[in-house]
Amino acid sequence: MSIDVSPRVLRYFMAVAEELHFGRAATRLYIAQPSLSHQIRKLEETLGTPLFVRSSRSVQLTAAGRTLAREAPKALAALEQAVQLTRLAGAGIATTIRLGYTPVTSFDTLTALLDTLREDHPDVLVDAREFFSAEIPERLRAGDLDAGLALSPQPLDGVNGELLREEPVSAVLSARHRLADAPRIPVTALRDETLLLFARHHAPAYYDAIVAACHEAGFSPDICAFDEPPVNAMLARLSSGREVSLAPTSFAEHAAKTSPGIVVRDVVDPLIMAELSVLWPANDPSPAIASVVDTARRCAERNKWLRNPMT
Repeated sequence: MSIDVSPRVLRYFMAVAEELHFGRAATRLYIAQPSLSHQIRKLEETLGTPLFVRSSRSVQLTAAGRTLAREAPKALAALEQAVQLTRLAGAGIATTIRLGYTPVTSFDTLTALLDTLREDHPDVLVDAREFFSAEIPERLRAGDLDAGLALSPQPLDGVNGELLREEPVSAVLSARHRLADAPRIPVTALRDETLLLFARHHAPAYYDAIVAACHEAGFSPDICAFDEPPVNAMLARLSSGREVSLAPTSFAEHAAKTSPGIVVRDVVDPLIMAELSVLWPANDPSPAIASVVDTARRCAERNKWLRNPMT
């Protein structure tokens, strides 16, 4: 059963509960005592229980009244916080942005963006959550996220996007691998290799670009795809020297720095490009979201993430 109790009446109750005197509480609230008594009686009728024991000499709280006196301040504080956060969100300040990011951005790109956001908008709290690229547009449209960083995302009605970073795909492999001595690895050299990749449904356009490059080089690749591959487990597999992973260069270089025995080599002929986009809901005019997108643009320009930097 729904019970409608206004914040004003709860404040009236709290004044009486604190003063334990209707006259003093009425003076404190700047209202007439009969009006205050009437409001408290209506509250008791709404709740179906007495809140005060009244006598000619004193006013005392009942057990129910003590419970409400304990819980009402929490409810009022929560309501005030909700109202304040709503106002601030409308003004684009002091709000929380739920940012979804794909695993390959979790080092270089995400770190740079979060640092820039802290500099530009210290009142914006970013709640960063990791998802695969294909999930992010749907979560934005459903209202689960406010912004996203996705690798070659599929277009989706209700979601806007803009290219944020463009970089080559590099090979990640064991220093003991037969191709490790070459500074550049042509795609044709991968003909007899097993490529370790994320499953296609996590980032279809990115996956298809790799397959297309292999077809252009005259072969169909042998792919070992993992549905939910922990990054550390993939790096451990590469250390064995039997497989090659392909990843955006920034991610590949970070993986090599943190994993002894792993090296990164350029992939050429043809060059395969990875495209990372910033996404946001098309129907949300929030200034906070707009500020995050603007900061992402400035971050891309500052770090030269695009071959043709934005002006």
